[in-house]
Amino acid sequence: MLPAFTIFDTETTGLDPKKGDRILEIAAVRIEDGIIREDRTFVSFVNPERPISRDAMRVNGITEHDVADAPTIDVVLPQFLEFAAGSVLVAQNAQFDMAFLEREKECCWGYIELPECFCTVNLSRSLYPRELQHNLDALARRFGLSIPAARHRALPDVILTAQVLLKLLDAGKISSLDELRKKGGITVIR
Repeated sequence: MLPAFTIFDTETTGLDPKKGDRILEIAAVRIEDGIIREDRTFVSFVNPERPISRDAMRVNGITEHDVADAPTIDVVLPQFLEFAAGSVLVAQNAQFDMAFLEREKECCWGYIELPECFCTVNLSRSLYPRELQHNLDALARRFGLSIPAARHRALPDVILTAQVLLKLLDAGKISSLDELRKKGGITVIR
């Protein structure tokens, strides 16, 4: 039997947490018993306490005004992890989002352990090794899913990623966490 999943996404000030880029927004949705629970979502802006690059603003549309009064990551990250409790994290291009979470947890008081996380890109590569593209838009087209107008905003992206995950699990006939772990090409990130 598959566990509960928390599909999440971050929007950031730039592309490299090692160079000081920070999280601007975190969103998540739960999948429980194979059902996307749009009534169980988490969405929060995060004040990055630094400027947002113009490139990031062009992609996600989030401005410094949007996040000026938002809570900082030391408040938001524990809330997100409480929302995700008892589930396995999943992200599209999980290495990117997990690198930011790893960096941002250093800003929180006390020790924070991140749950294991699976990557839909890696799962797609494993199940469809002859396909060249595994980005979210390509996966949505492959499965006949509608691409939301508000792409590159965290909540619409997690809803689409959740739909993609269910299609990938079905395509791979994956019905347990052990089967998910055994599928080649899946990177488990901690």
